[in-house]
Amino acid sequence: MRNSRPTFISGLYAVVDSGLARLEKAGECADELASGGARIVQLRAKGVGSAAMLRAAIEMRKALAGRAIFIVNDRIDIVLMAGAEGVHLGQDDIPLKDARRLLPSSIIGVSTHSLEEAERAEADGADYISFGPVFPTTTKKDADTPKGLAMLKEVSEKVDLPVVAIGGITEETVLSVLESGASSAALISDILLAPRIREKAAAVSALIEKARNNRG
Repeated sequence: MRNSRPTFISGLYAVVDSGLARLEKAGECADELASGGARIVQLRAKGVGSAAMLRAAIEMRKALAGRAIFIVNDRIDIVLMAGAEGVHLGQDDIPLKDARRLLPSSIIGVSTHSLEEAERAEADGADYISFGPVFPTTTKKDADTPKGLAMLKEVSEKVDLPVVAIGGITEETVLSVLESGASSAALISDILLAPRIREKAAAVSALIEKARNNRG
């Protein structure tokens, strides 16, 4: 195991998804999210050309400027060229052990949908995992069936890694995933489709911080 419950994966995990946000505005969106208190911001751009994704990643890295951890979904090449802090890998992406050879000191997260996948990611040296979808979601068209809070709680108790709850989470349900053991919560459409992204992120961040204080 590379890390034991690293503390840097906590708070609001925000995602700039090209299906919901224009890539030309990715830097501005990242600035709004960080200003609203997001601790981690991921760029997810499925089916987008490499040049456009690299431009967006560079703008996001400049906008975040140390205020939030910058993670790129899937693309190790974009991580390296844009200077992001880490990559998030799906189950069908490059294997974690191979990614670690290319990114020896970077943060590597892995999407998981079962206890078996979560334990394998931990054994392979992931820095954190995401688990879900916890609730029904329309953001990811090929999402698994919802896993529910009970399974999130089981995974959170059985792996010694930060668990980012993802999938259908909203301001109204964020406390429930934290109470089920998640270290962080990823919100996508609930924030990106809000009339004022910064204010929405700030409201969610305040709820998460309150829950963390109550835990401590």
